[in-house]
Amino acid sequence: MKMLLLCSLVVGSGLLGAAAPAVDTAPVTVVVSSLVSTTSTVRLYFYNTPAGFLKRGKWAFFKAVKPEGKREFTLPVDLPKGEWAVAITQDLNNNEKIDKNFIGIPTEPYAFSNNIRPTIAVPKFEECKFVVDKPGKVISIVLKD
Repeated sequence: MKMLLLCSLVVGSGLLGAAAPAVDTAPVTVVVSSLVSTTSTVRLYFYNTPAGFLKRGKWAFFKAVKPEGKREFTLPVDLPKGEWAVAITQDLNNNEKIDKNFIGIPTEPYAFSNNIRPTIAVPKFEECKFVVDKPGKVISIVLKD
């Protein structure tokens, strides 16, 4: 029993020291303009798979930005190379969710990468995606009121 415990500790500590594989990333600049409010938080949701696109909690990561009195801001991020899409909301009443009307249409400002403006249904990942393949990519998104 003691030998089994000792082996487990040795193997476990070796795994903890193992380095994670390096991920090839590139710097990307996201420019968000036409903010409705200069004080309400803007949330940016970054997706890298079509399956999780626009599904709650399925984003690769998200950032919350306070506009600090401005109608535009720039957010530098390092993204792993590949296909990405961004969805943005501005939480005008600071309740940490996007408010919707009785049929599910957002009543707070929102936007998507490639400035896709859905009319009937939510956009697809394919419509909003952009490719990160080298440094210097700039993604400009205009917030929709």
